Amino acid sequence: MAAQPVAPGTDLREAFRAAYENRYTWEPGFAGYQGRCIWEQGEKRLEGTFQVGADLKATVEGIADEEVHKAVASQLWEVAIHRVRRPFEQTHGANTFTAGDTDAVGTEVIMGGKAEGDRYRIKDNVVTMVHRHIHGTVVTIFTESVTDTGHGYLSHTYTSRYSDPASGEARGGTSRFTDRFVPLGEGGPWVLAERRISSEDPVAEQRFLFEDLAPLA
Repeated sequence: MAAQPVAPGTDLREAFRAAYENRYTWEPGFAGYQGRCIWEQGEKRLEGTFQVGADLKATVEGIADEEVHKAVASQLWEVAIHRVRRPFEQTHGANTFTAGDTDAVGTEVIMGGKAEGDRYRIKDNVVTMVHRHIHGTVVTIFTESVTDTGHGYLSHTYTSRYSDPASGEARGGTSRFTDRFVPLGEGGPWVLAERRISSEDPVAEQRFLFEDLAPLA
C-alpha cells in the first residue's frame, strides 16, 4: 500500500531530522586513513598515494600533474566533509521545514529561517534532492540510489548541476556521479573506493580509484 502524500504546508521538521540523521557519518575520533590513488581518463592514467587526516585534509603525493593532483585531493576532501557528524540542531536549529508537493523523487521540503531559499526532497528516510545556495551559486543534486551501510546511507548514484541564483540559468552541464564505498574494517568506517564522474561529453569521464586502504593510527 502506497504511503499517503504529505499535505502541503505540513511541518516536516521531524521527517527531515530522521532523513538527516540517517546519513552515514564517521564516528567522532576517527583518525583518518591512507592508500593509493589512481586517476583515469580515456587512455591517461596517473597514480600516487594519499592520506586523509583527522582534520579531514587530504594530502596527495606522487602525481605531478597539478590539475589531476587538485582533482584527486578535491574528491577526497569533498567526501570527508560529508562524513562529519554534526547534531541536527547545530546545523538546522534556525530553520523551518514546510511540505511542498510530493512527486516520484519525494516530498518537497521548503526551508525557511536561516536557510530560506533552499529546498530538499525526502523519501524513505533519504534526502533525495538538494537545492542549495552556496557561495553565490545554486547547486541541485538528485540522489538516484544509495548504499546502506547498516549505520546510515551513502549516495551511490546521483547527478549535480550548478545554476545562476537570479536567472536559474545553468552554469555548465549536468555531472553524473557513481560512488563505491567500502568498510575499512568490519562494520566500518566506510570510505570511498571508486568515483566515476561523467558529463554530457562521454569522452570526459573521469575515474578515481582508491586502493590499499588502511586506517591511520
